[in-house]
Amino acid sequence: MKNKFPTDFLWGASTSAYQVEGAWNEEGKEPSVQDIKSIPEGTTDFKFASDHYHRLEEDVRLFKELGLKAYRFSISWSRVMPNGKVNPAGIAFYKRLIELLKENDIQPIVTVFHFDLPASIAEKGGWENRETIQAFADYCQVLFDHFGQDVPLWQTINEQNVMALAGSVIGTSNKSMKEKFQENHHMLVAQALVTSNYHKGNYNGKIGPAPNIASVYPASDKPEDQMAALYMSALRNWLFLDVAVFGKYNHNAWHLLEKIGAAPVITAEDQTILAEGTGDYIAFNYYNTMTVSSYFAKEQKIDQQSGFGIPGFFQTVENPHLPMTEFGWPIDPEGFRFTLNEIYSRYRLPLLVTENGIGASEQLIDGKIHDDYRIDYLHQHIQQMALAIEDGVEVIGYCPWSAIDLISTHEGINKRYGFIYVNRTDEELLDLARYKKDSFYWYQQVIEENGLGE
Repeated sequence: MKNKFPTDFLWGASTSAYQVEGAWNEEGKEPSVQDIKSIPEGTTDFKFASDHYHRLEEDVRLFKELGLKAYRFSISWSRVMPNGKVNPAGIAFYKRLIELLKENDIQPIVTVFHFDLPASIAEKGGWENRETIQAFADYCQVLFDHFGQDVPLWQTINEQNVMALAGSVIGTSNKSMKEKFQENHHMLVAQALVTSNYHKGNYNGKIGPAPNIASVYPASDKPEDQMAALYMSALRNWLFLDVAVFGKYNHNAWHLLEKIGAAPVITAEDQTILAEGTGDYIAFNYYNTMTVSSYFAKEQKIDQQSGFGIPGFFQTVENPHLPMTEFGWPIDPEGFRFTLNEIYSRYRLPLLVTENGIGASEQLIDGKIHDDYRIDYLHQHIQQMALAIEDGVEVIGYCPWSAIDLISTHEGINKRYGFIYVNRTDEELLDLARYKKDSFYWYQQVIEENGLGE
């Protein structure tokens, strides 16, 4: 029996600008914080990435062959508005991309900000500077003016919670918790202002947030572990979605921030903007769940998907029931169903999955990549998503990470996610040729059949 998905279900795939485009300083583009950050030794920078900027037609042809119904990409702020001025070449690039997608019956889904703040704005304090709120709104208005009628689904800020909680790892921030949550508050206000502006513009699409959501399991049935899970979930997940959907901070998250001295300064005007600018749907990225116990001191290893501890509240621990990826992330397909249900039961808004996937080291052998592990991973997650839909969750689309190999945020090209292999290494660009992996043909069939044939 086939898993039943809606007939208009958006089977897609995702990328982000700085990780895939390259052309980091061409045609008027200003460097972003990702272009100037310190890169780990032995890992590539983002200057050439996958050279998508110069291979647009070829890549969209491949996306069409894959059968994508939607393509979720981000627009580079520093390409479109370098040093605060509109760049016609940047506008032209994204206009061409959107046109190509539509010509090939692929729905464009746009994220307006994905970790790549323009360097000139970062130099003025970045998101910690309140002026960045209006700068972001001005940038988004340029996008709405140029593409508002052609893009039906917009996302404001990708993984804002990851920027707040693991910014030092992904190259967006390296500050104290107090400073980070003030930055975060300004981002929330900026998001609400842009959402409100979009609604006032009477565009024909929807706009919403795009956090990384991981349901949190208590490590045991001890009451203190249950409370730890409640607080971890409030800080990591609900803080960001409560503001985006309800226009106000989650009370547990606010209490935690107050207790650790990280509560942001909020003005009366901020509160009005937050209340007026709530989203139409929820986009979210899912890679795994988290497991926590009550707090105990331990050595911290922080990346996007591993955890951390807050004294007096929670401590992340390993879940012995879950296998791990090659790069140390838990694999939890059932947790995907749980997360979909948890989000939907809280907010009752349509859900769009904008990232889900497995990173792996891969070697091209005779022009082929046999990535059975990716097929297995995605198969299990799609299976659980189908069960969530059966549970009553409204899921409008699924866009795995990533459409094509790109540069991982802090682990280079060695950590590959794509359906399409890009022939380069961290050390050498090689010919950047594209090769279809086994998962390409598998996903092509999933899309064709609108689900898993079982």
